[in-house]
Order: sequence, then structure tokens, then C-alpha cells
Amino acid sequence: MNRADLQQIAELRLQEARTLLTGGFPDGAYYLAGYAVECALKACIAKRTKENDFPDQKLVNASYTHKLNVLLQLAQLNDELQTDLKMKVNWDIVQNWSEESRYREGSAGQEVAELLSAIEDNAGGGLLPWVRKRW
Repeated sequence: MNRADLQQIAELRLQEARTLLTGGFPDGAYYLAGYAVECALKACIAKRTKENDFPDQKLVNASYTHKLNVLLQLAQLNDELQTDLKMKVNWDIVQNWSEESRYREGSAGQEVAELLSAIEDNAGGGLLPWVRKRW
């Protein structure tokens, strides 16, 4: 899987999340929305990999995680994010996601809507548009 694949999957998972929420499936929407961010951050990590260079094993191994905080660090975006107040607010919402959310039942529609807004708010500076500029 390469950077372009990860970018495409991030966009697709976000679209699927919106569709699930509209269709009355907030649990699935919550899970896929967070997965979109995971893929976007992994695309940023992939961008750091130079063609024909042998990748650093620690970076490779650490990248095989679902922990968004770890991926943000590996993508070398944490410091930049911390200086952007709007993005920090969005990150505070998004970072609560985990892969364990796939087992959740009973997500509140408002909670999912808040997550999606933090991820995709194009007008107010959502996390995904911010990451797209860096992937």
C-alpha cells in the first residue's frame, strides 16, 4: 500500500462515515470517521519515506498502529498542530477515537456529528483538510 492508496482510502472512509450517519448507523460512522484520520496520517508518514531508501525499522514497526497520537508524532505534525488553536480543538475531539470503537453500540448522533465536524469542517479548519495540505 502506498501514499496514494492511503489518501484514497481516507477519502473513501470519510464518505462512508457520512453515508452511515445519514442512514442511521452512528456506530459505524464513528468508527469509519476515525479510520479516515488514521489513513490520512499514515499517508503523511508514507510521504516521509524516500524512494530507494531502506526504511528505518523503528518507524516502520511503530507505524503499524491504530493510535492516532502515535501516528501524529510519526508524521511529524504534532508540534505544528499544537500551535494552531482551531486545529488543537479539533484534535482534542478526534484523538479520543480508537479502533476499539468498532465494538461500540449506542453512539449518540451528536457525538458522531461532532467528530465528523472536527474531521472535515472545510470552512472552519477541519483536521482532514489540514492534513491534506501535508500529505
